[in-house]
Amino acid sequence: MKRHVEPPPGSSETIQRAVEYVDERLSSSEDTATVVQETLVDLFGDREGYERYLSDESVSPVVRMRIQSYNPKNGLAECEHWAEQSPERTYDSKCLQYLWRGFDLAPISNNISFALHFRRMLARHLFEEVGEGVKLFGGIKIQCGHNIRMGDNVVVHNGVLLDDRGRLEIGDGVSVADRSHIHTHNHDLVEQSDVTTYRTIIDDNARLGYGSMVGAGCRVGENSIVGASAMVYGDVPDHHVATGSPAETIKVKPGWKEVAEDPGPLTDNRKDRTLDREIPDDIEPVDEFDRDLSPPTTG
Repeated sequence: MKRHVEPPPGSSETIQRAVEYVDERLSSSEDTATVVQETLVDLFGDREGYERYLSDESVSPVVRMRIQSYNPKNGLAECEHWAEQSPERTYDSKCLQYLWRGFDLAPISNNISFALHFRRMLARHLFEEVGEGVKLFGGIKIQCGHNIRMGDNVVVHNGVLLDDRGRLEIGDGVSVADRSHIHTHNHDLVEQSDVTTYRTIIDDNARLGYGSMVGAGCRVGENSIVGASAMVYGDVPDHHVATGSPAETIKVKPGWKEVAEDPGPLTDNRKDRTLDREIPDDIEPVDEFDRDLSPPTTG
């Protein structure tokens, strides 16, 4: 049970104004990278150094590097290397991810009353779709952002991985506990650079326990529970409780037995959720490992 707590008197209006200010700038025709840079400058209290940098005043090389690093144009994001992603969509997502991760490092992110409002606003720009009343806590790692669809009243706790290199769909009322991982892509067993992307589904009112993992292409059913540290490699039926590694369903939630399947091993339907992602012909693949993948021959 939780207690309803309001922010200190007078701070709610300040929070609202600050979030609306950034929201309006991100919604405008301004260059997104510039908005991100100046928002990070203000979040880290670096406005004086930024103004000196803009006016070509003398600043140390370290200060210059720090100011430049607030601009996402001056850095690279992991998602830019992935050939199946649209460069145009990836660029926009990269800028907003830069702000998301930078915000998490700012001391002001420790103020939950501000942080939840700020991330909710940012998710509306970053995700493909996001509902009302979501609560997104600190340290959430997002792979792209533009491939996430999230429903109403979702709670994602600290240190969660939302891999949306494929497509990630999270329904209404879902709760994702700390350190959980949700995947939408797999690497080939032999050729590591051969990646398959999937549609992964966490259905309405499902709950993922601490440190759980949902494999790419799986579905966690409506009103179901995945136990702490469980590893899901199939579909969790509606209203079931799944635990273990690999996870199996061990029981049906009380009151739902008449409408639920019998407990047991999970059915693997991942093939049905494979995404057809074509790689452009002009992409030159990069082999970062330079391994010999030929199996041994026998006499």
